[in-house]
Amino acid sequence: MANYTDDVKKLLELIGGRDNIQAVSHCMTRMRFVLIDQEKADEKQIEKIPSVKGTFTQAGQYQVIIGNDVSGFYNEFTKYAGIEGVSKDQVKQEAKKKQNPLQKGVSNLAEIFAPLIPAIIVGGLILGFRNIIGDVKFLEGGTKTLTDVSVFWSGIYSFLWLIGEAVFHFLPVGIVWSVTKKMGTTQILGIVLGITLVSPQLLNAYEVGQAAMKYWDFGFFQMQMAGYQGQVIPAILAGFTLVYLERFFKKITPAAISMIVVPFMSLLLSVIVAHGILGPIGWQLGSWISAGVYAGLTSSFRGLFGAFFGFIYAPLVITGLHHMTNAIDLQLIADYQGTILWPMIALSNIAQGSAVLAMIVLQKKNERAQQVAIPACISCYLGVTEPAIFGVNLKAGFPFISGMIGSGIAGALAVSTGVMANAVGVGGIPGILSIKTEFMAVFAICMLIVLVVPFVLTWIMGKKKLTLQERGIAAAEVDTAKEVEAAAPSKKEQILMSVLTGKIIPIEEVPDDVFSQKIMGEGIGIEPESETVVAPANGSVSAVMEDSGHACGLVLENGMEILIHVGIDTVDMNGEGFELFVKEGDTVRCGDPLIRFSKEKIKKACHPATTVFIVTDEGNASNIRFLSNLQAEAGETVIAAYE
Repeated sequence: MANYTDDVKKLLELIGGRDNIQAVSHCMTRMRFVLIDQEKADEKQIEKIPSVKGTFTQAGQYQVIIGNDVSGFYNEFTKYAGIEGVSKDQVKQEAKKKQNPLQKGVSNLAEIFAPLIPAIIVGGLILGFRNIIGDVKFLEGGTKTLTDVSVFWSGIYSFLWLIGEAVFHFLPVGIVWSVTKKMGTTQILGIVLGITLVSPQLLNAYEVGQAAMKYWDFGFFQMQMAGYQGQVIPAILAGFTLVYLERFFKKITPAAISMIVVPFMSLLLSVIVAHGILGPIGWQLGSWISAGVYAGLTSSFRGLFGAFFGFIYAPLVITGLHHMTNAIDLQLIADYQGTILWPMIALSNIAQGSAVLAMIVLQKKNERAQQVAIPACISCYLGVTEPAIFGVNLKAGFPFISGMIGSGIAGALAVSTGVMANAVGVGGIPGILSIKTEFMAVFAICMLIVLVVPFVLTWIMGKKKLTLQERGIAAAEVDTAKEVEAAAPSKKEQILMSVLTGKIIPIEEVPDDVFSQKIMGEGIGIEPESETVVAPANGSVSAVMEDSGHACGLVLENGMEILIHVGIDTVDMNGEGFELFVKEGDTVRCGDPLIRFSKEKIKKACHPATTVFIVTDEGNASNIRFLSNLQAEAGETVIAAYE
């Protein structure tokens, strides 16, 4: 094992010293730091340390890439620094503490609404469908709707309101439940509290101001019997009140009676505070926010507002700030029976999808690019933009900007003409179902803009910026079989066999910058079809990640060092779905099993299963050549040759 004393000393000094380290851990190749002040880390000098192969910051963690022997480096570092390492989960928790109040607030808001989004989408589609059959007069010369002429469709229209009402009128129930779920308190109490906000005893929120207010009369004071159907902020405030009351009573109540006292006192006081104090305050606060946004959307500068929001919405997705719009949209719907904000979101979705569609056409001969872009485009047109933004558009840059420009133009038109949605539905192309019928024609024109403008801009820039190799043209003009045959090893060369059955891809196409930029070394990627990793040649096991089981290092007989890393960011799975067959120091022969993994579990964890095969140290080998763009069988197909 190498002696890292000098490098450890340099890293500790350049990272800001022991006092600047809040937490430290490591994975298979990287040291993971949570620093008190990241500005103190001298990144340029750190990357000059011989043992360091690169640095980057992600999710509040400052990560220093070491390589296969990161565990040895880590042990020397923690010993020299006099600090104790922690688990990866603890590092993540510490990293969250580094978020500023706005980031924490947005993160909490996103986590509250995330479990509700499927129901909100369904509700939006239902209301959109009811728009079509109940409000669009396309029968008998444009004088009647489907429900006017058909008993069946009239029944469907009435029946579907069950779902629409359940989703939007009783939204506070879901919000309070989600708050208690996120905060780890009693969820059934959250459901009960939410129900008290929308009880039939109360004056319906949509009738406040139109019907006489009812009151609970307690003799010396009265309390409004107002309902909070569709209200967001009162529900959030009520939910957190219940959470902190329950935590308080758990602390002060003896265990013997906590089962009775804690839920009774927490729920009773929460209901009183929710209806007597926080409900009216939250209602007013929500009204102010929606009124402010509505004023911007209907002012004389509304076109400029629409252009600005349409342009910046996609970047908001990257930061996570876009989750705030859910609350604003729902409040606008509650106060104004519709939202002008949501149509722009749907248009932004389409715009990013159109930019991806142009990339699909430009890279029609690049099979690897198609595998990523086609599903990303489909999901984008259906309202889920993350695969398109992160998987395609941001990587190239110009498609992302093209989508923003198209979205800004369409946003200006939509807001200028007052396009309004009845509900928050599916984004993308199906978003038209959420639009009020009188605005559907204008929205269709806006859709045409975001279909055409981003596509054309991306096409023009892509023709100039994409290389022939990126477009797949060079590869299409070469007979792959002949190319592989010509690259086959000669008799004097040694070979490395594939560690998995699957498609071999160039290292540049691996969806992780540390690997694709060859910071760790040269190699290839494998899109696995089998689930057992085997040794590519005879050698010994130099390193394994025993807690996660997702990676293995080998030293071959000629001193060559190899890293096999299953999946991208699979260290976060904490060993779930992985089984190690070897331990450090074991001797292996070509074809011996090293790791078994579950592609299904990797997929469920939302990680790519792309497996990386890297030569981290050439040893005595020279002229290493890697073969790619071929179908390989584990232990049988040559993927590299060397002298």
